[in-house]
Amino acid sequence: MLKILIPTMMLIPSALLIQHKLLFTTLTSYSMLMTLFSLQWLHMPMMLNNMFSNQYLFIDQISAPLIILSYWLLPMMIIASQNHLKTESKPRKQGFLMNIAILQTLLVMTLSANNMTSFYTLFEATLIPTLIIITRWGAQPKRLTAGTYFMYYTLLGSLPLLIAILFLNNQENSSNFLMLTLLKPTTHNQLTNNILWLACMMAFLVKMPLYGIHLWLPKAHVEAPIAGSMVLAAVLLKLGGYGIIRVAPTNISTILIYPAIAMATWGIIMTGLTCLRKTDLKALIAYSSVGHMGLVASATLIQTPWSTSGAVILMIAHGLTSSMLFCLANMLYERTNTRMLIAMRGMHKAMPLMTSYWLIASLTNLALPPTINLVGEIQIMTTLFNWSPLTIMMTATGAAVTAIYTLQMFMTTQQGHMTKDSKEAYPAQTRELLTMILHALPILLLTLNLELIY
Repeated sequence: MLKILIPTMMLIPSALLIQHKLLFTTLTSYSMLMTLFSLQWLHMPMMLNNMFSNQYLFIDQISAPLIILSYWLLPMMIIASQNHLKTESKPRKQGFLMNIAILQTLLVMTLSANNMTSFYTLFEATLIPTLIIITRWGAQPKRLTAGTYFMYYTLLGSLPLLIAILFLNNQENSSNFLMLTLLKPTTHNQLTNNILWLACMMAFLVKMPLYGIHLWLPKAHVEAPIAGSMVLAAVLLKLGGYGIIRVAPTNISTILIYPAIAMATWGIIMTGLTCLRKTDLKALIAYSSVGHMGLVASATLIQTPWSTSGAVILMIAHGLTSSMLFCLANMLYERTNTRMLIAMRGMHKAMPLMTSYWLIASLTNLALPPTINLVGEIQIMTTLFNWSPLTIMMTATGAAVTAIYTLQMFMTTQQGHMTKDSKEAYPAQTRELLTMILHALPILLLTLNLELIY
């Protein structure tokens, strides 16, 4: 574990010490090397023998795919941000890359922490570099409002979790995840159980986010720079799902699970309908994320082995797909200087090769067979139907609406007549094509061999 964690930490001083002209090249190749190292965690026999675990950090089949996903995105974030940073001075470039390196280190430690107290500390620490990335490198003045929303929602959701962790630690004399699942829970009355469950889950449901407490997400996504959007969509939202999977087996019985699942499944339809009338491309992709994470939230809350497996698959699939969509949206934004869908039409004429990547991203987003998105969604829909047959109405309608708005987004951006302003749009650069290939490749490989994350 440490042989990858320590080199990740070394990225932080590297960003400050490497000379200016070699900065991006060195950090990209260095992070790509670490990505290749992290792929060893897909090797199941070594995982089952706890070869990568120690007293404070551990990796299992749930956290390994998410850590590999965060490592996979690290070089892509650096590549995608080059155009955005080219006018910045050297100290600002260094500051940006240092922030990304700190965020990566904290993410890996959060996803591999083995007790609740350290998990909470690291979970909250990821807020700081993300907030700096959004408020310092965002494009519009509204980024400060977005940062405020992001901070208040996350902090207010997380404070009860700290009290709940201290309460559980005081009762069981341990906050280790494994110990809490094995110990017999201390019996409380129903009111204490409800408050304890709500305190434990609220932080993660805000982070996912659950429909109803999702308002910070579109704001943060729209205002964040491309690297911020990528890491937010791909990994930070998944911390919510991961947290529920880890904390839910603490054996707190409650009836509050029913309104939470009802809100999550209802949110799939509502966010889909919101996407149909969105004019801002980045906001559309952000709302699409809320809908997909609604499926993950409902799957993690019912806690069956089948649903947990489906949730992990969908988290990985959605991480790659939404990150790819944000990259494509950013490419159009760099050429047209607008996020409005109506001003981006006819891009097929200017960038025909990118249309094929738009098609791949759109089809994976709407869960076309045999992509991993479909496998994850079908697994979750099956478990939800098994748990309560009524849920099929919401999930099936949500899947249909998702297909409609995704195809509408694809057709609006690619077909029709180009606007006068976008006629000078230059074709895709090599670094942009590389980013697209690095997104499409794992989607394809996981579709062919799903056992790696199953």
